[in-house]
Amino acid sequence: MNRRSPVAIATIAFATVLALGACTSTPGASEAGPSASEAGPGASATSGCPTSQPPALAAGATRTVTIETAKGSIDVKVSADLSPIAAGNFVALAGCGFYDGVVFHRAAALQDGTPFVIQGGDPTGTGGGGPGYSIQDETVTATYHRGTVAMARSSQPNSQGSQFFIVLSDAAGPILASFNTYAIFGEVTAGMEVADAIFAAADAELPTHPIAMDHVTVSTP
Repeated sequence: MNRRSPVAIATIAFATVLALGACTSTPGASEAGPSASEAGPGASATSGCPTSQPPALAAGATRTVTIETAKGSIDVKVSADLSPIAAGNFVALAGCGFYDGVVFHRAAALQDGTPFVIQGGDPTGTGGGGPGYSIQDETVTATYHRGTVAMARSSQPNSQGSQFFIVLSDAAGPILASFNTYAIFGEVTAGMEVADAIFAAADAELPTHPIAMDHVTVSTP
């Protein structure tokens, strides 16, 4: 499987959108983690979805976001106390149907082949799209490890929008922590085997036939 490592991607100015994104020409320039040209094209026309940064999730609040795919379901515990702005944004987009039908457009591995992340949330499926707006940056206070869910972004400030990634290996932690700019807003509580299956199904870092988020719902614990 021809998957370039995050470090290799950074070396070529991260010509992919995330810094985890699609091979186009920027979005996470010079980043070794996920990146994305989030405030750009690909805004969703889904009725009722936000058109600007939605309200932050209230302090102490949590939500369960369930991502249904052809490989199974992934449950994400979203916690306001991790990153309230990113948490509120993700919950708002999930709740309005923004992510329904959107694919996991990236499946990246470390240089030794160890799974790194899967990334999705771009309605164009290219890694260069977003919701039509961006959200403010937040200080990262948690650690990246297997199961962490965080926002993808470019090298520019306040460039997060709708793209997010799921960390697949603890080995990815030090790489992401070296940048420490990807807002952590949740944790996979069930379905990591599904995330692994999505990675395994990819024939390249940018899959030819990416797995879609068929339906994404929000519930209150």
